[in-house]
Amino acid sequence: MMYTNETLEEIKLLNQFDLSSASTGIKVHSQEASEEAIAAAKRLFDKGLTNHVDGGYLTDLGLEAAGHAQSLLRVLSA
Repeated sequence: MMYTNETLEEIKLLNQFDLSSASTGIKVHSQEASEEAIAAAKRLFDKGLTNHVDGGYLTDLGLEAAGHAQSLLRVLSA
């Protein structure tokens, strides 16, 4: 499987979510965020991982994906 810049941007966003609280989301501000981050937020929404096109909260599938992404980052950073 090839990793694309788009996939890496999605992983970056998933790593920004605070998994200790389901009531904590993120907002990708169109005035402040890069075009890549804005597009990644839309793709995560389109894939059903978040509940809003500009971030929002993780869905159940998004919680699982973010958990895996954050675990991988911890392992690679050790």
